[in-house]
Amino acid sequence: MDTGMIDWSLRPGWWVGSWGLALFAAYVALDLSRGVLSAHRPTAMRALAGAALALSTGMCAAHFVAMSGSDLPMALNYDAWQVFGTLVLAYLGAAASIAMAVDRTRRPVRGLAGTVVLGATLCAAPVLALVSLELYPSLNWQVNAWLAGAGGVVGGVGLAWYCFSRCRRAASGRTLAWQAAAAVPMGTAMWAANGLVIRWVGVPWEAMSPPSAGSVNGETLFALASLAVPSLLALLLLSSVLESRFKAALRRAREELQVAAQTDPLTSLPNRTMFETWLLRATMRADRQGQRVALLFINLDGLKTVNESLGQAAGDAVLCEMGKRLRSMAGSRDIVARAGGDEFLMLLEGNPSPDDSAHLANRLLKALNDVCVVDEREVTMSCSVGIASYPEHGAQTKLIPHAAAAMHAAKRNGGATYCVFEPRMVAGVHDQVELLRDLRRAIQHRELELYYQPKIHAASGQITGAEALMRWHHPKRGMVGPHIFIPLAEKFGLIQALGNWLIEDVCRQIRDWGDSGLRMRVALNLSVHQLRQEDLVDRIAEALARHEIDPHLLTCEITESAAMEDTRTTLRVIERLSAAGVHLSIDDFGTGYSSLSYLRQLAAEELKIDRSFVLDLETSADARAIVSAVVKLAQALGLKVVAEGVETEAQQKILCTLGCDELQGFLFAKPMSAKALTLWAMKDEGPRSLDFRPSLFDESLSVAPR
Repeated sequence: MDTGMIDWSLRPGWWVGSWGLALFAAYVALDLSRGVLSAHRPTAMRALAGAALALSTGMCAAHFVAMSGSDLPMALNYDAWQVFGTLVLAYLGAAASIAMAVDRTRRPVRGLAGTVVLGATLCAAPVLALVSLELYPSLNWQVNAWLAGAGGVVGGVGLAWYCFSRCRRAASGRTLAWQAAAAVPMGTAMWAANGLVIRWVGVPWEAMSPPSAGSVNGETLFALASLAVPSLLALLLLSSVLESRFKAALRRAREELQVAAQTDPLTSLPNRTMFETWLLRATMRADRQGQRVALLFINLDGLKTVNESLGQAAGDAVLCEMGKRLRSMAGSRDIVARAGGDEFLMLLEGNPSPDDSAHLANRLLKALNDVCVVDEREVTMSCSVGIASYPEHGAQTKLIPHAAAAMHAAKRNGGATYCVFEPRMVAGVHDQVELLRDLRRAIQHRELELYYQPKIHAASGQITGAEALMRWHHPKRGMVGPHIFIPLAEKFGLIQALGNWLIEDVCRQIRDWGDSGLRMRVALNLSVHQLRQEDLVDRIAEALARHEIDPHLLTCEITESAAMEDTRTTLRVIERLSAAGVHLSIDDFGTGYSSLSYLRQLAAEELKIDRSFVLDLETSADARAIVSAVVKLAQALGLKVVAEGVETEAQQKILCTLGCDELQGFLFAKPMSAKALTLWAMKDEGPRSLDFRPSLFDESLSVAPR
């Protein structure tokens, strides 16, 4: 030291305390810095602020603890604002360094910049803290020595950030070890920066430290540095630990939830969602290796019977047992999953040949057929298996549907067997899907139209009314008949929309004809699905009222099989329709198994003989006997008889002889549009052999006036 300077030295215990505080601050800052990598921006910003606060306060606190152990012969007083400025500078430098060094991209340039910034901050902070000392005359700085030592400080910071990067890549069990290893060089660099300044600065002998109005006593700063700062660091560390544990618990909960979402709770097998993920990966591997994978779709035969006879719990026990058997038969690379209900999936990797798949299917048939004991009862099961291979049988997305189609083919063959997929198994399904899509669009875009087939009075040959028949003008397929799209609508839940449209359009047409002077009675068909609608009668009544139509101009036809399916519901609907004034007809009579006692309860007004009997009238004595019996039965019950499907004059004569009241069929007229029927009635532009009954133009049957 210069002769004019005080021999400034620090007691060893204070140096140790300063170093320990620096190590603690570095460890807390690094622990918080791990949160900077969070993808959640508010969490990352909160972690950055906490880490910078720990590092900056630890940096300043280590300096003031070291200064408090000095042997200077005067009291130390600091300018308060300069001390605060030092803390702010340390905070900003620490935040900038952490933001650059703790980077997701792990770019070396950013890490180097963060190292330089933090090293410079560690060296500058104690300099500014000493400047804030109120000593006169000023301190004597040993700049060259300070700059030489600053390089070592920057190197220590660089080593710390390197160790911290290893902490991010280390296994979870070694994370804390690498974090502690990073804290040692960073804390030591912080402590060494203080030592450089204190060791290489001279204090004049005549230096004084008189307190000023804006100063803060060194003892106060020591108290804050030794008590408040460690407490703050402890709180920051506690918050970091708690947040880390909370994140770990949340991560475990998410993993458990994901596993639960991808696992069947009954059999503990993967569910279909997880299976599809594995299937995608397996097909991608197969593409890379030029191999094939095979999929077995397994359905248990007769599980419904087990549920109904022994209970749902017994059925669940059977499913669990079958799942265990399937899992035991799967190879190390094979995957077994439950698709749902009584269906399982098995994926075979390793380039299985068609013979390998067939051999495994046979083994499955035998294994699942073994006796299963449930509640001390022996249950024997069988299964149907469908096999599809990739890529021979389609793309990855088609593999499960194609295996399912093969399984259904095995079911149709009697079950307890396996089938390999063939394109013909899904040809009709594809067409059905396209037709269903087009039908939905047709309902929305009003591509449907009603055609009307006249009913003929048997004795006079005059037209008495018409039956409404739906037609679909498909833009590509042309005219599509109801025998194609009605079953499709019933199967996929569109029949209600079709039925509602039918009721509305029939009532509208009756009104239009009424306004033109034609009092046409129209019949429409109600399906079994419509009979289950609670608001069916209300809809019909509302449509009649909305169009101001006499209910007697509307006839509702219900097939005999529909009437017998749910007799209580049907009887209630028919009674309500009859009370509303609507005529009722039993369609396709003779094809079902009607109870005569039940038939007597129906408030019907007519029976329609099915066309299958009419077609055989000329050649079959049995058909004539059945028609004769139906006519006599109807006459005994006071019902009118209508025969449909009349195509020849011989059939017409026989039916007239047997006593039928009305006839309907191609012999008289094919179904036609409402416009064509109107022109025929009003302008006589139709078959000359037929005429409309005068009553159709009689005002006594008029619709209600508007």
